[in-house]
Amino acid sequence: MPTRDTRTRGVRIADLARLAVAWGGSTVALIVTGALLPGFSANSWWAYAAVAAVAGIVGLVLRPALVEISARVGWLAVLLTALVGQALIMYVAIRLVPGIESTAGTALAATWISAAVGTIISWATTAGTDDGLISSLAGRARRQESVPDPEVDGILFVQLDGVPFPVLQWAVQSGAVPNIRRWLATGDYQLREWTPQLPCTTPASQLGILHGTVDGIPAFRWYDRELNRVLVANRPADARVIEERHSTGKGLLYDDGVSISNLFTGDAPRSLLTMSRVGVGRGSAQTRRAFAWFFTSPSGFMRSFTRTVGEILKERWQARRQVKRDLDPRVHRDWTFALLRAVTNSLLRDLNTALVAEELRRGTRSIYVDYVDYDEIAHHAGMFRPESLAALDGLDRTLGSLAQLAGSAPRRYRLIVLSDHGQSQGTPFADRYGQTLGDLCADLIHANVQSVDTSVEGLGRADSIAGDISARGMTGKLAGRADEVLTKAQQTSAPGDAAEEPVVVLGSGNLGLVYVRGDRRWTLEALESRWPALVPGLAGHPGVGFVAGVDEDGRAWAIGSGGRLNLASGAVHGTDPLAPFGPHAALVLRRALKHPEAPDLYVNSTISPVTDDVAAFEGLVGSHGGLGGWQDRAVLLGPADLMATLPERIEGADELHRLLVAMLESCGQRATTASRG
Repeated sequence: MPTRDTRTRGVRIADLARLAVAWGGSTVALIVTGALLPGFSANSWWAYAAVAAVAGIVGLVLRPALVEISARVGWLAVLLTALVGQALIMYVAIRLVPGIESTAGTALAATWISAAVGTIISWATTAGTDDGLISSLAGRARRQESVPDPEVDGILFVQLDGVPFPVLQWAVQSGAVPNIRRWLATGDYQLREWTPQLPCTTPASQLGILHGTVDGIPAFRWYDRELNRVLVANRPADARVIEERHSTGKGLLYDDGVSISNLFTGDAPRSLLTMSRVGVGRGSAQTRRAFAWFFTSPSGFMRSFTRTVGEILKERWQARRQVKRDLDPRVHRDWTFALLRAVTNSLLRDLNTALVAEELRRGTRSIYVDYVDYDEIAHHAGMFRPESLAALDGLDRTLGSLAQLAGSAPRRYRLIVLSDHGQSQGTPFADRYGQTLGDLCADLIHANVQSVDTSVEGLGRADSIAGDISARGMTGKLAGRADEVLTKAQQTSAPGDAAEEPVVVLGSGNLGLVYVRGDRRWTLEALESRWPALVPGLAGHPGVGFVAGVDEDGRAWAIGSGGRLNLASGAVHGTDPLAPFGPHAALVLRRALKHPEAPDLYVNSTISPVTDDVAAFEGLVGSHGGLGGWQDRAVLLGPADLMATLPERIEGADELHRLLVAMLESCGQRATTASRG
């Protein structure tokens, strides 16, 4: 990260230049708006220039008052401020400048139209960078708060969700991520790979990273025998249950930390857009104040909204291009995904950055934020597709922006960048074989099964935004859709219902889970006795690499079409079904099967020996959850001095948690926690 002294030199000239560019851009935007909007006009272009200048001055005076009032009143006031605050500033400026004709209604319309035009101008003048947003955030950061312990270094943890180590390594070598490449070239940072455990999912990895345990998380969603229902990790009520079961109160962020856009809190005293806290409380006035500053900034909500619309149009064009080029593998990309992509890659990215900037300004000791841009697009487009790599480049720009913002913080910050897992890709199982995993199980047991294989990971992101800020509109509609799908995924029939399906089949990437409903775990012998064709039918299917379960003696087995492997002794009968999945496969599978929450059967798809393609049991091109490909190859990037003490191999998110805690301690954190109570 750049030092504060380096960043301060020349900042005034740069600020004046940005101010001039912003003024010119606003003037042009107003001129275009006057040409497009009836009822909004001026007698000369100088009048538009004067309104642009006066609006900036009025904003400096009026915006802090609007922010403070809305933060104290509540979330509805914050939302209203976002919608009409800038229009009110514009209307006051219009009334103060002679030669402008407008009403309150046209001022509101003019604000939105000029925001859209201004976004296009800003994109063109800044070559598509985020300089406008960062300048706005940096201006507020200069009004930093003091901290009682400036000698203690802070740590900013940035999770690049779903980025595989080989993809980032290739991007560095090709020059596609210039900030990361420069940090590595100078020797200030080191890039390492770490290995997530099975399952390779955000819930398991993030629980391990933030709370130090991966126990009890068999997949992204699973049947909970105690509750007799399906738990979905990105459903707020379920995320709360999961965290309450595993929190010790001493998570990664418990020492004056903050969790932003995560599934779990890491025991942080404060959490924003965090799934396990959605619905518990609507946050403090300070939290609402941070949102209000972002929403009322000209480079905040309106900029992000117009960029969101542009992202939707870009997604629809890119989806159509995949079809026209007949790319393989691919999946159908509908309007729901277009909205999700727009929210995660525009609004949520900017909002996360604004929230992190506020925490940097406050001097919060540890910050953990999750950016889901790459993961969301790669799920539907593929790991190396242009839109996925563009998202990765956008994340690199965000890292550069965060480093720049940290330069004016009241304490020195160390930047740790990591991914929670990687990804693999391939044609989905249902598209390749004409039936879902649930259909296959139903055929083998000659009975109906409860099958859930709808992809809901992205929908939960919208649920967290709308739930945390009580919003409606685009994110609210997405949240409604998320709640509908997640509720369907969670429901099970009531015990004793004669019509209930005896078997629950779930998909989590290319990892399938088969449960027999009830409060006990079924052994391989019990399954064979009840449904003789189930295990051999699954193991022999051309799309299944192996099936795994435990026998009556508690021994774990991996079973394939040509043989079986005793996971405890390593003895192989016939052909080793785990041979295509790497030397570590037996270890991580045995560890996963030891957990009481594990399914009666794990089902893992095949992997192509030529392309490393897997077959997701969800409708996704890029997937993660099981074994095969790059889904268990994750990223760790950090300052060279903190990375120097790491072991040669990092195995498991729980081990990574211990290493990150050691980094916090080396920065001076946690040492005074006890004395502070």
